[in-house]
Amino acid sequence: MPFRHSEGRQNAVLVCLVTLWLLFIANGVDAQGWRDHRVVGPFVCQADFPLVEYDHVFSELGQIQQELTARLGLPPAQEPIAIYLFETERRYRDYLRQQFPDVPYRRALFYKDQGPGVVLAYRSSQLEVDLRHECTHALLHASLPMVPLWLDEGLAEYFEVPAAERASENPHHSAIKWNMRFGMVPELKRLESWQRLDEMGRSEYRYAWAWAHFLLHGPPQARQTLQAYFADVAAHAPPGQVSDRLARVYADPEGALVEHFKRFR
Repeated sequence: MPFRHSEGRQNAVLVCLVTLWLLFIANGVDAQGWRDHRVVGPFVCQADFPLVEYDHVFSELGQIQQELTARLGLPPAQEPIAIYLFETERRYRDYLRQQFPDVPYRRALFYKDQGPGVVLAYRSSQLEVDLRHECTHALLHASLPMVPLWLDEGLAEYFEVPAAERASENPHHSAIKWNMRFGMVPELKRLESWQRLDEMGRSEYRYAWAWAHFLLHGPPQARQTLQAYFADVAAHAPPGQVSDRLARVYADPEGALVEHFKRFR
């Protein structure tokens, strides 16, 4: 479970990060070789390459924060989020090896232990997707004391594509429809049993996305169920399982999921 700072500590850390950012600008390049910087909402980004071509992505990160707050009732991020971006995979691997030696290698990652979360990535062809995905994780964990793995990944998969594509043009969309035509319907209780990322393959990410899509775009009761779940999590009240909450609304939640994708346009 992520550690939550007190409000005073949160503000002190944010002031510290922004002060460092201003010092980096004044000095040009620091010992790590950071060349460019951005501060957007709770995000404080440092990169060892120019960021100007990615400014639109930083605007999108702020929009994701707004959407999580407006649509799901999440509080805004309660702590700053650091982003470290590297121009080459080699520099990225070297930094991970030095600073996070026990973290399994991934092309991009979100890390949180005893303090504010950190997003790390390198300048691959998928950097924009990686930033939206990992920063969604960061926003969720900067707002809530815990997020179940399936929901954490499902929402990150949902928000990783540009805003105009999220509802109906995510690559998972056509694949999940084909799965359902062949009777491959993801059971939510099975998703809720996942505890580790290594239990998830591509199909598991797709199934997590499908349930997130249903909870965001399904009938009003679906989104209300998710909002009530997050409200209890934010209040540190035992939230139970989303599947149990949906079972009180739908006699057959999996059937409701299938019907949602049949009707959704």
